[in-house]
Amino acid sequence: MENMTMEESFQEMEHILGQLESKEVTLEESFQLYKQGMEYLKHCNDLIDQVEKQVKMLSDNGELEEFEEV
Repeated sequence: MENMTMEESFQEMEHILGQLESKEVTLEESFQLYKQGMEYLKHCNDLIDQVEKQVKMLSDNGELEEFEEV
């Protein structure tokens, strides 16, 4: 999962959601699918955190500054 892109992770989460909506999935399988989905979600959040740390903004005086949350 470490080498997956955000898009690939979202595709996997969509696949998992499709499986969870199936009436053929047992309760135990649904718990396992939920756990996998949460792992993909965490991976996406980690990727977003990495991007936020790399984003820089151009200040009014033309200098690059670190992005700060508002």
